[in-house]
Amino acid sequence: MKNPPPYPLSSVDNALLLLHILRDQGRLTVSEAAELLGIGRSTAHRLLAMLVYRDFAVQDDAREYRPGPSLVVSAGGHQGTGELNMQLRPLMTSLRDRFKETVHLVVRNGRWVRFIASVECDQYLRVGDRRGTTMPARTTSGGKALLAELSDEQLSRLYHVKDESGGASLDSEHDLPQDKWDAMMQSVGAIRRRGFALNVGESEVGLTAVGVVLRNVREVPVAALSVAAPTARLGRRNAERIGIELCAIARTHRVNEATGVLEPLARAGGPDELPGSA
Repeated sequence: MKNPPPYPLSSVDNALLLLHILRDQGRLTVSEAAELLGIGRSTAHRLLAMLVYRDFAVQDDAREYRPGPSLVVSAGGHQGTGELNMQLRPLMTSLRDRFKETVHLVVRNGRWVRFIASVECDQYLRVGDRRGTTMPARTTSGGKALLAELSDEQLSRLYHVKDESGGASLDSEHDLPQDKWDAMMQSVGAIRRRGFALNVGESEVGLTAVGVVLRNVREVPVAALSVAAPTARLGRRNAERIGIELCAIARTHRVNEATGVLEPLARAGGPDELPGSA
């Protein structure tokens, strides 16, 4: 039997218990949460609101709370992202300064992407820090760029999965409707032709982002880099210009698997240096 720590934090413990309950029960109301934890309704509501904010829960039309994408996505496939985050931050900062917009780094886990790093720009109207956020891969520029690395057969196996549990699946992306599948495959085709992905209001209204895949020396995709901005400031022409510049970096550099550093390919025929690497 586990003993509690010497100085337990009840609010943290209650939040973690709610995660267990959501995972196991699949649904929860504010009243049920308050009763199960022996706390007031207002406290239960605040705890659930924080879980929603961090994507561990979502609230449906019936005002019930259900598991969010951060409960669906396992951290098991995200090995070594801390090193990747640290080593790529100078590049991300340089790109932020060059484009005057926020830069994100994401990794894919199945049908979802997790934002593992963000470098915010200092403009008053800007895209904020997304670290820790989980989103459907098909709606984000980095996620779409990573999905385009898969074959059509692999994509079909990934998205055309029937729920055999007899209940509501925790993963809302598991069996994609035909219209969304067609839209995704059309987008994937465009990404394969031009080398970068665009997200114009797909993940969030009023947001535009452009993303590219970063590969290791074995040509395996390891992450995606994206530049994001308010649509009012980042029109399609500018987004495509940024995409071309990001493609030049991604095409002529590879992530060192041992260090996480993005290094130039020997005599790659592209830029000799990354922005900010001098």
